[in-house]
Amino acid sequence: MAFKPLHDRVLVRRVESDEKTKGGLIIPDTAKEKPAEGEIVSVGEGARKDSGELIAPSVKAGDKILFGKWSGTEVTLDGEELLIMKESDILGIM
Repeated sequence: MAFKPLHDRVLVRRVESDEKTKGGLIIPDTAKEKPAEGEIVSVGEGARKDSGELIAPSVKAGDKILFGKWSGTEVTLDGEELLIMKESDILGIM
């Protein structure tokens, strides 16, 4: 994939959740929520301060992350659904 996010944005692949509950009930597709965890595919070079100094990103490609439910913009690249979001939308690294 030849896509590199700009500035403080990251490209994220969602990690799919389980198809069953702990009790063994199968969750239909219509009742599933979109997962709020994913894996970072690529990272931009970072944000810039007013002085022009570069602020390096806190995450790197391969990190497993948690993000807000409504975070990011959904895009399709090479037939795969991914998210582009700002680094500030990331809640934490797992």
